[in-house]
Amino acid sequence: MGLRDLPLLLLLIVDCWASVSAQVGDTPVVTTEALNSTKPAPTTFRPAVSPRPHETPRAPRPSSDPRPTPVTDVAALCVCDLSPALCDVNCCCDPDCSSVDFSVFSACSIPVVMGDSQFCSQKAAIYSLNFTADPPQRVFKLVDQINPSIFCIHITNYKPALSFINPEVPDESNFDKLMKTSDGFSTNAESDVSLTTKPDAPNTAKYEYGVHLQTSHSFLRFPSPLTSSLCTDNNPAAFLVNQAVKCTRRINLEQCTEIETLSLAYYSSPKILRVPGSGTKVPITVQSIIIQSLNKTLTRLEDTDTDVLRPLVLVEAGHDKICTNIILEVKYSLTYTNAGEIIKADVFVLLGAVSSAMVPFQQKFEIYFIQQNTKPVPLSGNPGYVVGLPLAAGFQPQKGSGIMQTTNRFGQLTLLRSTAEQDCLAIAGIRTPVLFGYNMQSGCKLRLTKAITCRLVAQKVESLLKGQGFPDYVAPFGNSQAQDVLDWVPVHFITQTSHMKDSCQLPVVLAIEVKWTKYGSLLNPQAKIVNVTANLISSSFPETNSGNKRTILISTAVTFVDVSAPAEAGFRARPTINARLPFNFFFPFV
Repeated sequence: MGLRDLPLLLLLIVDCWASVSAQVGDTPVVTTEALNSTKPAPTTFRPAVSPRPHETPRAPRPSSDPRPTPVTDVAALCVCDLSPALCDVNCCCDPDCSSVDFSVFSACSIPVVMGDSQFCSQKAAIYSLNFTADPPQRVFKLVDQINPSIFCIHITNYKPALSFINPEVPDESNFDKLMKTSDGFSTNAESDVSLTTKPDAPNTAKYEYGVHLQTSHSFLRFPSPLTSSLCTDNNPAAFLVNQAVKCTRRINLEQCTEIETLSLAYYSSPKILRVPGSGTKVPITVQSIIIQSLNKTLTRLEDTDTDVLRPLVLVEAGHDKICTNIILEVKYSLTYTNAGEIIKADVFVLLGAVSSAMVPFQQKFEIYFIQQNTKPVPLSGNPGYVVGLPLAAGFQPQKGSGIMQTTNRFGQLTLLRSTAEQDCLAIAGIRTPVLFGYNMQSGCKLRLTKAITCRLVAQKVESLLKGQGFPDYVAPFGNSQAQDVLDWVPVHFITQTSHMKDSCQLPVVLAIEVKWTKYGSLLNPQAKIVNVTANLISSSFPETNSGNKRTILISTAVTFVDVSAPAEAGFRARPTINARLPFNFFFPFV
């Protein structure tokens, strides 16, 4: 075949391709609708009577054109139909399910299907199963649903809101027309964050809770673990969000000098903006540097100047490699004002030496905020309770929240305070704190007359015994954090009553029992609270006669019980001699 026959061959190939394309385009699409049928509809392929001509795409209509009222066919809606061409279990509105499928359903997952529930009247499709039939069948009903609320929509007169408008895509031909009909382009202020402020606008910027702390270049980075225990360096520090995390750092020790997240300069060189978008910068001051050697000994440097500090250095010790001055712990202390301004930033670091045998190693990062001109909250121990200090207690306002505590640490868990008058009504509101390790008992006298009802006296006495805001939780340690709710010990409140006929039930005793144990090393055990029980005991008193008076003794008590298990000293196993005798040692006897 020569070059002269090549055009004829190409013409023949193009003709055949056009014929095949025409046949494929004329293939009919067959759909099956069997929503209310009891048998699956058979699928029959037949040639199309009149093929649908190809339509040219219509231009979208302007948004001001009236829209037709949308018709919602609830019988065709099915929100539980998740699998195409398959029957979903217990989905009674699934058109792919047959009568055989309905017979094995246990219930209809969506029994009622309707449109907008705010309308006063609308159609509703109700699905149910008739288990009395053999086999069980699906029952479908289409009813008018009436909204009983007086605030319902009777008719919708804003037709453009009933359907989605097909937006007109800007191009070269309609760009000028769209610019005239619209208000121009607008930017989203929430997504586009700008670090600059207008010079003529008043500066009202301030840090709010959870806002990222901005620096001169980006934001203050606070490494933390995310999806795994490995450290993620791009985590931002947030305002007033105290954090203390540990993460694992996996590195190539030979390249430790090239990893900036291991050096002190990475955490001390950023300058925090006083307020978001301001030009005032607050430098981070290094307050303490502690060096840790390979044998875990600690040495504090007197000079905290980072300029004279040795950088990351990789040395070789025999067959092992050691990288010195690696960051092991970083602790930020930020001071802020009532106006939401950062005025001081300090950092405390722990540097150490890491050998190749210690990789991967663990790092610890902590950040906390201190308000200006305020003193830190004193603790009742660190970590264990100290004898004579008050118990830390509080309550949980809602599930999932932290522990709420009063600012008065001596008023979180209290008892009645005894006075010389011994009058319960006179000492109402006078309390004494529960101190760790001190067994206490106090009480007063209550005089009853016929004029006072029993129920009123019972409520008054119970509030007198509990005090204002009886706590729900007690801290296990003296330094327990309020956000660690799962570590706190719940207070078990028990009520004991004695029933007598024609008598008045009055609470007379509130006995609190605190069980604690010694936790930790035998050389320095720490006191830990493991259980708290509050027992409210009520007694029965006969109703007082006219003119008679009765005096009742009301008392409160707290008892500390040591439930520590006997300490068992552990010793290492005695050394054994692993010596073997020669196989012919007993020759010729054996």
